[in-house]
Amino acid sequence: MVTKEHAHKIVEKLKAQIHSKKKAHDLAIVYHEGKRVASFGLRRGSRKDLGHDHIPHDLHVSPRVCIDLAQCPVSREDWIKMLIDKGVI
Repeated sequence: MVTKEHAHKIVEKLKAQIHSKKKAHDLAIVYHEGKRVASFGLRRGSRKDLGHDHIPHDLHVSPRVCIDLAQCPVSREDWIKMLIDKGVI
């Protein structure tokens, strides 16, 4: 499961820009060469164990790759290459 802690690590690694809203979550937007390539919501709740299982789908990767983004085996450059290979970028 992708947790809130994983989500924040992914934000840092992908250099996502956070857009705060008055709703229950913020929006993280990832840009590549000036174009928006992905976005995902970040819950603001205080519980760190809340699931963020929508993030793999939003980042166009498997749950395993998403966890690897958070835990360092996959870099931002690796992720960008995956999106190019899939035709997303």
